[in-house]
Amino acid sequence: MAYVFIISAVVAIVTALLVVPLGGDRKDKVSSIALLTILTFVVVAIIYYVTNLDRNWTALWPWLVIITFAGTFLARGVEQKVKGVLLLGSLALTIYMLSAPVWNADKKYDVAKMDEQVEIEAFDETKTPASVPPKFARNKMKKAFGQVPNTSYYELGNLQIQKVDGKYVYIAPVEFSGFFKWWNGDVTPGYFTMSATDSADNPKFVKADMTYTPSSYLHKNLERHMRMKHPNKIFYGDAQLEIDEDGEPYYIRSYGKFITARNGFDVEGIVVVDPSTGQTESFALADVPEFIDGAVSPETVSLQNSYYGKYVHGFINSLIGKKDVRLPSDEGTEANVSPIFTENGEMYYFTDFTSPKEGVDSMLGYSLTDGRTGKATYYTGNLEDSYMDSQGALQIIEKKFIEKKWSGEMPVLYNFYGEASWLTPVLDSNGFLQNYFIVSAANPEISVYGNTPNEALKLYKTAIQRGGSTVDGSSSAEEKSVSGTVVRVFKERVGDFTQVSFLLDNKINYIVSSEMAPFVVYMEVGDKVQVKYLETGELFLPVKEVTIEGIE
Repeated sequence: MAYVFIISAVVAIVTALLVVPLGGDRKDKVSSIALLTILTFVVVAIIYYVTNLDRNWTALWPWLVIITFAGTFLARGVEQKVKGVLLLGSLALTIYMLSAPVWNADKKYDVAKMDEQVEIEAFDETKTPASVPPKFARNKMKKAFGQVPNTSYYELGNLQIQKVDGKYVYIAPVEFSGFFKWWNGDVTPGYFTMSATDSADNPKFVKADMTYTPSSYLHKNLERHMRMKHPNKIFYGDAQLEIDEDGEPYYIRSYGKFITARNGFDVEGIVVVDPSTGQTESFALADVPEFIDGAVSPETVSLQNSYYGKYVHGFINSLIGKKDVRLPSDEGTEANVSPIFTENGEMYYFTDFTSPKEGVDSMLGYSLTDGRTGKATYYTGNLEDSYMDSQGALQIIEKKFIEKKWSGEMPVLYNFYGEASWLTPVLDSNGFLQNYFIVSAANPEISVYGNTPNEALKLYKTAIQRGGSTVDGSSSAEEKSVSGTVVRVFKERVGDFTQVSFLLDNKINYIVSSEMAPFVVYMEVGDKVQVKYLETGELFLPVKEVTIEGIE
């Protein structure tokens, strides 16, 4: 608070000297200056405290215009001319501030400029993508809210996905549900955690008293506490909860600098707060603690995506002509971006870009932004193909399940077996997860759905084989033939078809769907078969054709 009082006092004194005319009775002038100083001090201090405005002098330019105008209007003679010059200077500053978005577009583009590649690496099908939609996870957490002591005091806070102890989980803090609940409760009791890969997982409540939270008030409000500790920092995006490997919670928030004037934003680091003690520390992006995955806020990523898409040829082109302009989609789960994890456990924000032309659902490219460093890569996709954007994938799901009124959420583009493919969880009207839908971005007629992501992947492998694609992401998968006797066979119903996994006497496993080979539903141990398959190096080799002796 001391810094607020100091800056408010300085502003108050300058305001009084500029507004109160120098002429007239000395006693009246002194009393006017004193009265205006006190009034201004109170007003400015309240504004700073309530709004959490940064304490940089550039934030005061609107105030400068007001007081120089008032001073010029009230003054006379030479004093009026002097203050008139100050008014002109403040108006020039106003023009500079307000016009910044017009002439700093190139700088914004340079800040957001991404490396460009064609396609992301193929996804390892032995892994499970973090594909539990946040809406579904939130619903389950709400139903488990009875685990929270004094339940009526609290509500569920914002979800954040994170890797903890090698597992992908959703974290959601318990927040106060109002001022009087905060007044009586003083601290929040903890947070919920739930798997981001296993939809059958049940939320678990973890006890951890937190005093400084986004839903607290007065000096214990988290954002106000951050501002008091770091008065000059420029924050962007909401505070997010992250937990370390021991389950200890911390709130983080991105900070950076304006690109020009007070316009634009370039991230530089984070502020970390221990919510139980209020201890605060700032880190540059290069020094962010290892347990923090989302150092760059999703709001920052979304903003920089807009810079990269809109300002490729400057500000005017973003409004007129729109040459090479590409708009980031708004289908993300957090500030129009979707956090995903690589096989190495690194978090990235995914966004697809589409044309500014209305009625076009073709994707122009997609980006992945590192959640810890902010470094982004833009993928053009195979330029010989026309990729469907996320909105197109959602429309296919809506039409597929039109009678059930199911809808998709959190579409993310993956490279499955060399095919750019949309993986989308499908929810019913109550927000409960029903299945996972995969559709080819280049060939929308190739689509499947299953109860789990990996089940859908097995079906998708068969579907793209039928469509003439290889399943290892290249043309190097050799087609081979083998004859043998079935030693073991396992059948499971997947969607509208039966998936058959079988082991031959050569000790090699194979997998095929009845959609491709209808008669495999009759396969039994001891059958002699002839198999054409692709040598992909996987544990279960995908079958293209199978003939059962005596049946076909």
